Amino acid sequence: MIVPIIGNVTYSITMDPTVWIFDDRKIELGEAFSSKVNKDVNQDEVLEQAAKRWDREVYHQNVKPPVNKSISRLEGEKILTESYVMPIQDFINHAEIGSDAKEAQLITTHEEIVIPIEELKNSYFLFALEGKPLKEDGPVHLLYKDGSNQDNPIKGIQKINIL
Repeated sequence: MIVPIIGNVTYSITMDPTVWIFDDRKIELGEAFSSKVNKDVNQDEVLEQAAKRWDREVYHQNVKPPVNKSISRLEGEKILTESYVMPIQDFINHAEIGSDAKEAQLITTHEEIVIPIEELKNSYFLFALEGKPLKEDGPVHLLYKDGSNQDNPIKGIQKINIL
């Protein structure tokens, strides 16, 4: 249930989608493709999030993902029933893709698919359906942020090789 990012990167990293359910960066699947998510971003919120990331990276040199420290009972019940996606951008940034990298090879259970790096950066990983990990055709599915492949995601991604 892990997905490594390897190849033309400074740091090979291993992602574990089973723990993302508790990560603050996750987005409900129903909200991921709505214009509300993209248009209602307040500039103050963007600056506040950037300041928090700066504090975490520079002052604490802490690479740990943000994790919900306390979850109410209602939030816990919601987590176990909703479907979630995770933006890929943070993971790509941590791996530090080589400046000459142009494509990403998605190695799935059935085939190998090559997509441009920019498409990978502008994507989500679907990692939970109705609060449960994707055991069939998992551990993650790739969905483009523009929603163009929402009905036909790239399924069964086992490894990402940066070319």
